[in-house]
Amino acid sequence: MATKKAAKKEVNPDQLIHGIEPYKEKAREKYMNPKQVDHFRDILIAWKTNLLDEVSRTINLMQDENINHPDPNDRASQETDMSLELRNRDRERKLLKKIDQTIARVDSDDYGWCDRCGIEIGIRRLEARPTAELCVDCKTLNEIKERQMI
Repeated sequence: MATKKAAKKEVNPDQLIHGIEPYKEKAREKYMNPKQVDHFRDILIAWKTNLLDEVSRTINLMQDENINHPDPNDRASQETDMSLELRNRDRERKLLKKIDQTIARVDSDDYGWCDRCGIEIGIRRLEARPTAELCVDCKTLNEIKERQMI
């Protein structure tokens, strides 16, 4: 008697979301069920871990490269690189705060629903932007209003 092995489909690394496979929805599956909530919590935690690793890498890099270059061009280049790196880290610091707020929303069962109209944000949108607080329609209207104010 031969047994059939289920062929495990390999996932393209480009399709991974912070190292996690995209969620595979089932027919008539309840939105934001415990499996989906765990999936998004895992994505947020993996994203946060990656960002914290980058912060540690930057700190180590800045400590290692703290040398005085006698050539003014070399010094200017190093200062420009450090300035860009610090600006990126500042953006990531703000993102870490937003990720923490989103994890708190996940824990309070408030995740996945539009803050403005209350409808489902959607699995694919949340995978593309795990910290999304608005559905596509409300976000689009928000951006149109912002452009009109400029």
